[in-house]
Amino acid sequence: MLADLANPLWLDIELPKTQNLRMDLLAQDAHGQLHHFELQSKNDSNINLRMAEYSLGTYRLTRKFPRQIVLYVGEAPLTMPDKLVGPDVLVRYRVIDIRELDGEALLASDDVGDNLIAILTKLRDHREAVRKIVTKLGTLPEGERNVATQQLMILAGLRRLEPLVKKEVERMPLEIDLMENQVIGPAIRKGLAQGLEQGLEQGLEQGLEQGLQKGRQEGELRLLRLVIEKRFGPLPTWAQTKLAAFSTAEIETVGERLFETTKLEDLLSA
Repeated sequence: MLADLANPLWLDIELPKTQNLRMDLLAQDAHGQLHHFELQSKNDSNINLRMAEYSLGTYRLTRKFPRQIVLYVGEAPLTMPDKLVGPDVLVRYRVIDIRELDGEALLASDDVGDNLIAILTKLRDHREAVRKIVTKLGTLPEGERNVATQQLMILAGLRRLEPLVKKEVERMPLEIDLMENQVIGPAIRKGLAQGLEQGLEQGLEQGLEQGLQKGRQEGELRLLRLVIEKRFGPLPTWAQTKLAAFSTAEIETVGERLFETTKLEDLLSA
């Protein structure tokens, strides 16, 4: 190797500044081993670079290398590499197509998180699976139930199962009192109050309808914000301002691509 540098060409290169990377999931087991799970809804040919950066970044902070798994939840055939190889360099991680996991075992789990993930796996009967999940959500405390329902709709979008989920929810509705709901209730009450004021001038029926619609939109926005904060952490001021100005269509769009982006800036981009 030294002989190859007899007449070297020295390169003037300034490495880019370290990025603020955010992993999807990082956990530590009872033995102190770190486990990193990265969710991918699309094939990324540069995933090996990202996984190497995540691994080194974790080691820089904790002095521990995590065991890494890329969990692919997309529809197209899996094509992502499972390692980064170079001279004297090897970064290896597992790439798992979630459709290969035992969905029935996840569906039978007592953990609601496992039940939600099951909708992405290979199942014998998706309709029956959705029915079981919706029934399970109905047993949750109010706050958890609303967040989990929003997550179910987002995950269903990755498998184009939103119509099935909506139909099952309508057929077997969750017993949720929207007016008493701590997340949606205040928004609906506020909207109704504004609607009543408008109703004095525009007609009571029209005002109530507008107020209810506005209240529901604000409730959906609050739920979306809870899910975003769970994935990306506390929202900066600019993100809160942008979310507050979203229309119903924009709220739905952001919800659909929540697991397709790794940066908050990309998620909330127009």
